[in-house]
Amino acid sequence: MTNTTTSPQMEERSYERFPLARRIEHLTMLLSFTTLGLTGLIQKFPFNAASQFLIGILGGVDTVRSIHHFAAIVLMFGTMYHIILLGYNLYVLRIRMTMLPVIQDGLDALQALLYNIGLRKSRPQMGRFTFEEKAEYWAFVWGTAVMGVTGFMMWNPITSAKFLPGEFIPAAKAAHGGEAVLAVLAIILWHMYGVHIKFFNKAMWTGKLTETEMLHEHPLELADIKAGLPDREQDPLKIRQRRRKFFPVASILTLGMLAGIFGFINAEDTALTTVPPQDDQPVEVYIHWTATPRNTSTPTIVPSLTAIPADTATPFVIPSFVTWDANIGPLFQLNCGECHVDDDKGGLNLSTYADAMRGGRSGAAFTAGDSAASPMIIKFESGDHTDFMLSTDDLALVKAWLDAGALEK
Repeated sequence: MTNTTTSPQMEERSYERFPLARRIEHLTMLLSFTTLGLTGLIQKFPFNAASQFLIGILGGVDTVRSIHHFAAIVLMFGTMYHIILLGYNLYVLRIRMTMLPVIQDGLDALQALLYNIGLRKSRPQMGRFTFEEKAEYWAFVWGTAVMGVTGFMMWNPITSAKFLPGEFIPAAKAAHGGEAVLAVLAIILWHMYGVHIKFFNKAMWTGKLTETEMLHEHPLELADIKAGLPDREQDPLKIRQRRRKFFPVASILTLGMLAGIFGFINAEDTALTTVPPQDDQPVEVYIHWTATPRNTSTPTIVPSLTAIPADTATPFVIPSFVTWDANIGPLFQLNCGECHVDDDKGGLNLSTYADAMRGGRSGAAFTAGDSAASPMIIKFESGDHTDFMLSTDDLALVKAWLDAGALEK
């Protein structure tokens, strides 16, 4: 009788899915996104106990903002690298655009839904990227674009107000925070479950998938690999020719994007920057005045907010940064608060920024970015407002505020 021995089981074959460069790119985006989400949400919900604890650990809100800005810069550089790499793969290597959504993705999504609720017996057969992966990728692209635009407006509000109405600044803040919450929830509820809980996909760490994993997640790609389709080599001469054309264009594009990032960061000194005192110019002192109560028998006499003593020749100087909270709100409260409160006079309430910008029954009273077109300025300069007239200096301050974008803070 002949003895037979059983050979040891061969190790299951693996297939490369992501090279090292793509894994480093993914890790960089992962770290920057996590940092942005953490530092952004604790600023959005500053009164939450957990937020206050984390802000204290990180060294205060100024440090949190600096960390947030640094992570945003890393994200911008990562996006720039991704755009250049995408162009190289598409033009030089002629890699197929397998991440583009197609009709089949919708059909796969429908079949997956029917399979999950028990109305289909099999899962959809998908290729290089599944419909879930495509949805996540394009959601990240959309989110990065929204966060970039709104982040610029929040980082550089003065510059933004030169080209857009002042109302766009608080709108950008609302959109930025809302998109941040949506993105973090999508990662926690969708990506974490689909990639790390339901099926622990290690491809972004090891760069490979086993044949069993490929058969489960990407059976059509596995079939192409076995058929030898992805291994078809291109002509090296043509690749070199395309490289010679691509690199000059990519260099110019890279310089342009670097200039854009530099401008994003250094467009202006924001209101968070402390302005050093200037000894050669008068310093405006802000004193909060309360409006005169309506039922007093004797009117309360208070000094004008911008009054200049008669015994000085120092001219009135408009501050370089005029806002509702610091300048215009107190001015209206002092001079107009007795009438324009609770929508009494023509429906125009000047108690708060939101009420003032909403206007009265006849429409808007202020036009951000254009004082000459503001009905309030037109009415005062034409002499139609007979109840009370702002001083020349006060009116100049309001016009400067409007021309700068009518900023609230």
